[in-house]
Amino acid sequence: MTTFEAIVGLLYLGSAITFVLGLHMMRAPSTARTGNLVSAVGMAVAVVATAAWVATSDRYHVTAWGWIALLVGAALGAAGGVWGAKGVHMTAMPQMVSLFNAVGGGAAAVVAYVEMMRIVGELEIGADLTVPVGLDVLIGAVTFSGSLIAASKLQGWVSGAPITFPGSRVASLGSAAVGLAGVVWLVADPSLWALIVVAIGGLGFGILLTLPIGGADMPVVVSLLNAFTGLAVAMAGFVVGNSILIIAGALVGASGSILTKLMADAMNRSIVAIMVGGFGTGDAAGAAEVGAGAEVRRADVDDVALLLAYAQKVIIVPGYGLAAAQAQREAGELSKALVAQGIDVLFAIHPVAGRMPGHMNVLLAEADVPYDQLREMDDVNPEFETCDLALVIGANDVTNPAARRNGNPISGMPILDVDKARQIVVIKRSLGHGYAGLDNELYANPKTGMLFADAKKGLSALIAALKEYAA
Repeated sequence: MTTFEAIVGLLYLGSAITFVLGLHMMRAPSTARTGNLVSAVGMAVAVVATAAWVATSDRYHVTAWGWIALLVGAALGAAGGVWGAKGVHMTAMPQMVSLFNAVGGGAAAVVAYVEMMRIVGELEIGADLTVPVGLDVLIGAVTFSGSLIAASKLQGWVSGAPITFPGSRVASLGSAAVGLAGVVWLVADPSLWALIVVAIGGLGFGILLTLPIGGADMPVVVSLLNAFTGLAVAMAGFVVGNSILIIAGALVGASGSILTKLMADAMNRSIVAIMVGGFGTGDAAGAAEVGAGAEVRRADVDDVALLLAYAQKVIIVPGYGLAAAQAQREAGELSKALVAQGIDVLFAIHPVAGRMPGHMNVLLAEADVPYDQLREMDDVNPEFETCDLALVIGANDVTNPAARRNGNPISGMPILDVDKARQIVVIKRSLGHGYAGLDNELYANPKTGMLFADAKKGLSALIAALKEYAA
């Protein structure tokens, strides 16, 4: 090992340390932004070190046109990343993450394919290379096509409801079998044709795997595809012999897998059941009845403002309706107005309140809601019994008491104990179902008042009315 290679190795080690520190800091909203920056700095160092290593290594002979292609690609990628990150609305962040997953998995698969093209027919290829190449292309292809379908569902280009057809399960298993058979063929007889079969099987499996996923399971699927991206990147690291790719990919794969398990537990569903699909019908907006003979109590803005003005403790429960209406800033303003009047305010965050892990935390942080007001489900549930008013904004399934009973689609799913509050107000456009397609029994609770309004408009009206009472 030359002195320069040793320096590159040390830079990789430093980058790996920043990745671990960044992940640790992302555990808390108050340090997540700094953790992201720390990890970004580490990745920048790793990219520069890799470019320098390629320029001096005897293994690669990059031509002038090759360097031009690398620089142009890096510039376009960086510009696209900055443009996308700055222009995306917080409500569209799940789609952006899915696209990032697709790009990461697809890039990892391309790396393996190009490396195979470089050496096939020239060097003796053993299982130590064909196994990671096959797995890289297979996992990367699944991630690429699956993430594109997930992004399309989240964006509304493809129905958020489960999409199946006669024989779809058989076709899904068949495509997986084709991909695995291609890997076996590649190991037994290394060739580009075998790798193409792997890619075709993986692409088909990714599409058929994601289409049956319903809207309620989408946060878990986004997290799972993120883990797949990490695994594909780690495999690419083994293919090209790059330690930082292995480390970074392993960290993403491990953290994504852990998060996927936590998200599945939050819905009381196994990961296998989620991947089988069929749960979630999309966010229905039409009117619906809440059980046979049940009645709901309507509330107007003045009624709700009066309840807020005389409350001592208010718990705000944000849901996807708040995100869809881009009402996070109004929610933050309402919280500040209540705190200014000496009212204790908390935000109750369910693990699957948005459409991706941590989505609701990001939205509220963007609205400058203090971190100490954000409470996770287990921490906030005991607070509802001493709460004067629970204000539910566009949350549906995660507040449905039906989850405490057996025999329905959300049975056993941990929920926010909103029904234990002294008074409840739900801001929602209609009595429409949530993703699970189930009537919410909370709406028929005698303590519940329904303020039928778009979240943004409803909160703005509440803030104005509350200011009048304060005056």
